[in-house]
Amino acid sequence: MTEIVILLAIRKIGIALAKGAADQASVQFAKYGTQLLELQGSMGRVASELRVIHDVLCQMDIRNRNNQVYEGWLEEVQKVAHVMEDMVDEYLYLVGQEDDIGCCFFMKKGVKKPRSLLSFNRLAFNVKETEKHLTHLSEIKNRWVTLVNNGDTNNSNYIVKRSQDLANISRSLDEEDLVGVDENRKQLEQWLEGGDLELSVIALLGMGGLGKTALAANVYKKKREKFQCHAWVSISQTYSIEHVLRNIIKEVCKDNVSFLSSTVSMDIMCLEETLKKFLEQRKYLIILDDVWTPEAFDDLSRALTHNDKGSRLIITTREGDVAAHASLGHTIKMEVLPEDKAWDLFCKKAFPRETNHECPTELKPWSKEIVSKCKGLPLAIVSVGSLLSVCERTMVEWRRVNNQLSWEINNNPRLDHIRNVLHLSFIYLPTQLKSCLLYCSLFSEDYIFRRKQIVRLWTAEGFVKERGRNILEEVAECYLKELIDRNMLQLIERNSFGRMKKFRMHDIVRELALNLCQKNCFGVTYDGECEESLQDVRRLVLQKLNKDNLQSISGIHQLRTIITLDNRMPSLSIPLLCEKSRYMTVLELSGLPVEKIPDAIGDLFNLRHLGLRGSKVKMLPKSVEKLSNLLTLDLCRSNIHELPSGIGKLKKLRHLFAESVFDPKGRELKCCGGVCIPNGLGNLTNLQTLQALEAQDKSLRHLGELRQLRSLRLWNVKGIYCGCINESLVQMHYLSNLDVNASDEHDVLLLNVCLPSLQKLFLNGRLAEGALEESPLFQAVGVQNLYRLSLYWSQLREDPLSSLSRLSNLTYLEFTRAYNGEKLAFLTGWFPKLKVLQLRDLPNLNRLDIQQGAMESLEELFLVNLRSMTEVPVGIEFLLPLKDLVFYEISSDFLTLLRQCSAIQGTQWQHTLRR
Repeated sequence: MTEIVILLAIRKIGIALAKGAADQASVQFAKYGTQLLELQGSMGRVASELRVIHDVLCQMDIRNRNNQVYEGWLEEVQKVAHVMEDMVDEYLYLVGQEDDIGCCFFMKKGVKKPRSLLSFNRLAFNVKETEKHLTHLSEIKNRWVTLVNNGDTNNSNYIVKRSQDLANISRSLDEEDLVGVDENRKQLEQWLEGGDLELSVIALLGMGGLGKTALAANVYKKKREKFQCHAWVSISQTYSIEHVLRNIIKEVCKDNVSFLSSTVSMDIMCLEETLKKFLEQRKYLIILDDVWTPEAFDDLSRALTHNDKGSRLIITTREGDVAAHASLGHTIKMEVLPEDKAWDLFCKKAFPRETNHECPTELKPWSKEIVSKCKGLPLAIVSVGSLLSVCERTMVEWRRVNNQLSWEINNNPRLDHIRNVLHLSFIYLPTQLKSCLLYCSLFSEDYIFRRKQIVRLWTAEGFVKERGRNILEEVAECYLKELIDRNMLQLIERNSFGRMKKFRMHDIVRELALNLCQKNCFGVTYDGECEESLQDVRRLVLQKLNKDNLQSISGIHQLRTIITLDNRMPSLSIPLLCEKSRYMTVLELSGLPVEKIPDAIGDLFNLRHLGLRGSKVKMLPKSVEKLSNLLTLDLCRSNIHELPSGIGKLKKLRHLFAESVFDPKGRELKCCGGVCIPNGLGNLTNLQTLQALEAQDKSLRHLGELRQLRSLRLWNVKGIYCGCINESLVQMHYLSNLDVNASDEHDVLLLNVCLPSLQKLFLNGRLAEGALEESPLFQAVGVQNLYRLSLYWSQLREDPLSSLSRLSNLTYLEFTRAYNGEKLAFLTGWFPKLKVLQLRDLPNLNRLDIQQGAMESLEELFLVNLRSMTEVPVGIEFLLPLKDLVFYEISSDFLTLLRQCSAIQGTQWQHTLRR
């Protein structure tokens, strides 16, 4: 979408014209005073013009998608925005301005500028020409581009009509088209027929195309006559309150002509009061279909009386915050169809005249593959099945459709309603959310995203805008939650204390978004075989790359982002990238067999994210210190053990990952190591993540200056360092994740500090006797935020559970070589929120007692290498059923006990035998 490109250009110009940059430019180009003012004036006028265009585009709708003249004009505007963004980067490079957002390269006076940079005069001339070009484009639009919105039908009415057309298609589906909804239908019918006399609000929630409207319509037709009056109204994103109220009144009062005629001249207030009065003494059923905002629900619910007649209100919505208005426990979350139900639905539509809708044997392999690509989305299955029902039933034809299914979904007029259903969700997303969603589509099909990973990338790309006092990463997490709540992304896993952890994108949504990416030069996903030109590409996600393609990829001048997903691909030519793609913002090469980073990396003045995780790099060049805009440096699991002395110059750095892994299983005391920072640690005051630092006298003295830290991991900590570490930790008011690892099994970790924001605590090393009772880290007062506790090699002799049971919010508890005693007992009421318990490598533990009422929320229990255990944990039946019950590294004798244990009979559990 062009508005995304325009918004990024506007933001970049805003940085260039901010006071700090303007002041620096006045100093840097003092002898070009008049020209500098003209240049800044041109930039400002270009930004103003682009801002208006952006706001207009945000009002556009899906009608313009196939308007070729309009699309052609947009392409030209997009080119101007891209060119302007490049020139602003050149300007910021020349100015050498440092600011909090960070889009420029700081260059000290006297440093020779590369020949490739435009001179100031040339830059001023080009910006002026761009301003003229943009003005010319505006004139062209006025002369030749007639937008559909200028016709007789205004934008709001069009969207209402389009939404209603789509709803009518869903409402008219036959009974046989409703597959896999039996449980949801039964639940919905029970709620409608229930004896509760209070008004119940029921929500059907899910992404577009899941069949919410079809399910509601099916039940509505069956049950509406049991109510004294009933109405069905489609809302849409741009609803009219008056129009909706009149539609409800028209349906509930359809037998009362005189009453209807009396409402013709009423205003909204009178309509609300009239409707409320009419419904007051009646049992009613009203469906509000396709509600997009909580405000829409509030507007309409004012007119619906809360009588005690057993009335019911059903809302269908794609938005989680709308579904939140449902009565407690009255939300049905619609899901994609399982594989068998998807197959049944497809066969009904593709083979309507066959006996039992049987798929011909020769077509079954291709049919299975086609159904698989629909990913259980009923709308897609019905649409594609209907398309195939009129196709020639040959393997050649079926294979053709399968091979070009993505093209069919994006271009075939018969599948237009799939596009429109999903475009309705996309079209009114705020521009920054559109950017984030399109970005996700560049990753491979079924790619599993991690929250922290995508948050850092969105921030580096400049998609995230500050909100109040929240840091950019917190805002980006809000963006992610919004996209999930709007059902544009699918949440697939939360961590133990409920925070979003993993998510993915539905393939059909991805196909449509990817099509928009390519049309608007937003980015390309490249598998080594795509035939599209890459010359204007800004973002490139490489899924597969052949040696023959390396040169062409490395030479793309406009490239801003490279992300590699396949660690088997040949190494990219990083020197060539540094030379040809000097606007690079994100360089993510994790897993590639890269062995050396060239000095030319320092020329990437715009670089904000450098990912070398899992590479073979042994050292970074000194020129890295010139990457003054760098936000994330990821060297985890590389061969780097010491950072360059100039690392302290990267004052905008927010996330530093540099941990070496020696024991991937994490069983040894020294399973990992940190990185040495010889100088300048105290300058990195914007650091939020430091994983991991090798504890040394010099670096620890400056640790307390990193007051923005959220996550800190220290390795090789000696007992004598703990005092200094305690003093530093007190300064870190935002610290939520602390990981401290002792240098050997004799060093005692004495951490006596209260950290109110702490959520995760990992201690690997010996703890002093009484530490659990005395250290503020383990006290209930002030640390009720502590959700996860992992103790390794603690050498505890007394049962620690009594002390730790005060931490009532713990959701994850792990002991590895932490306890030398023989018995652990979980008493009634202890650890009420615990979801995961891991006991591993406890050599003397021979008895585990669990009382009824202990760990009432437990979902996963891992018992690993407990060599002295000779009986199944007493009371384990009080924990069942569990999602995961695991006995790893057990003896064959213990396995026999498990198989004979009546307490776990009928329960699924896993095991491995000790070698």
